[in-house]
Amino acid sequence: QVQLVESGGGLVQPGGSLRLSCAGSGFTFRNYAMSWYRQAPGKERELAAAASGLGGGTTYADFVKGRFTISRDNAENTVYLQMNSLEPEDTAVYYCNARLQYGLGHTEYWGQGTQVTVSS
Repeated sequence: QVQLVESGGGLVQPGGSLRLSCAGSGFTFRNYAMSWYRQAPGKERELAAAASGLGGGTTYADFVKGRFTISRDNAENTVYLQMNSLEPEDTAVYYCNARLQYGLGHTEYWGQGTQVTVSS
């Protein structure tokens, strides 16, 4: 059974930091590209950061560059999102995503989401 379990969300003041974690199980974690998406109330889900599988690189949305860092520990089947200099606009539910592209098809899994609220 595939599972992606996020943790680390919460309430933080503007300028603060949080570290999100996503533990994967039930699939070959190292082969999958791992990403963090976010969805704010009334808005569409958007990509924040991604880390390719098998030693590939990382990608960041413009709105998080220089503030967020994605990393993965394939030995622990876990992906992290270090979020610094948080702003109220970062308030959203953050979702972990695992995706394996093969030819024209793909396999994709989502976590249940973790709430991040940035407020004073």
